[in-house]
Amino acid sequence: MDNTARMIRLLGRLRREMNGAVVDSMRYYGKEYGLNYGVSIPTIRAIARAEECDDALARYLYVQQVRELRLAALHIADPALLSSDQAGFWAEGIINSEVAEEAAFAFLSRAAALPEIFEAWCDCDANDGGADAAAQSVSHGELLAYAALMAGARARMMQRMPGAGASAVRAVTCYPESHIVACGAAALLGGALDAGDVMPERASDLLSSMPDGAAKRYVADEISWRMEEA
Repeated sequence: MDNTARMIRLLGRLRREMNGAVVDSMRYYGKEYGLNYGVSIPTIRAIARAEECDDALARYLYVQQVRELRLAALHIADPALLSSDQAGFWAEGIINSEVAEEAAFAFLSRAAALPEIFEAWCDCDANDGGADAAAQSVSHGELLAYAALMAGARARMMQRMPGAGASAVRAVTCYPESHIVACGAAALLGGALDAGDVMPERASDLLSSMPDGAAKRYVADEISWRMEEA
């Protein structure tokens, strides 16, 4: 069965779960999807995981302008085949915060190449002009930083890396007013504090080095109580 036939079969299963109420209640930052059937995230995950891991199929699905296919692709892709050289393909498809979150959960956090991708995507040069993001409420660079930080928050190898906190600070420095970058930085630092991979003194130093702005205030609110309890 070729990829087109497999896509049609998969889309048929997804469409049977369509829910207009979910579409109406959706809230995310960034670009809207071409087609959105309102299938819940748990259902998309369950249907996608019933498929065999297939990187070629995942890439084929990922470029389709259908929300459910793009999100399913992230669960069908093989994290072992992800390299920093190939990260640009996946970056281009991160058009909003929902895709960023699912990429972090399903794909990036499980890839051995995450440290290199994390470092690159937390930079100000992380392709701010991509994915038609110029006219959106958030830039493409913000979305990539958010995806990287959320993946890092899930991956213990990143929490243990000495440079992870500095990369989080760099992302906040790039986007000092960004709510989604602040959420990602807080998740990363909060997880590292909870796991004991970062000491409160180090977290305090990282927080102090962030530029003043809405992002720093959000991170401070989220991790201050963790620093007290650690």
